[in-house]
Amino acid sequence: MKLIIAYIQPHKLQDVKKALYKAGVHKMSVTNALGCGEQHGYEESYRGIKFEVNLLKKVRLEIGVNEDFVKKTIDAIIEGAKTGKIGDGKIFVVDLPECIRIRTGDKGNAAIG
Repeated sequence: MKLIIAYIQPHKLQDVKKALYKAGVHKMSVTNALGCGEQHGYEESYRGIKFEVNLLKKVRLEIGVNEDFVKKTIDAIIEGAKTGKIGDGKIFVVDLPECIRIRTGDKGNAAIG
């Protein structure tokens, strides 16, 4: 089992969701996030005072999958999120030692579904 964590541009969320659904991945958690990477932010001016905005809006996806869905999930996220420009995002794949479905008590692969 793996936990896939992806940070993407907010405007690409619908495209990523469509690509994931097409790949057979329907379960995910989505949260708003702030962060910076290669983009380094940008400079803005408010009432004549310049300031640097270096924490940009991102969307964080968390998806727990069985081993046979790891590649499909990663490929779908890339397909939906990629623009070819700096700021497209990052994907992290983390081992998931345990998963428990609260309703039934199922554990492991059966709990992920």
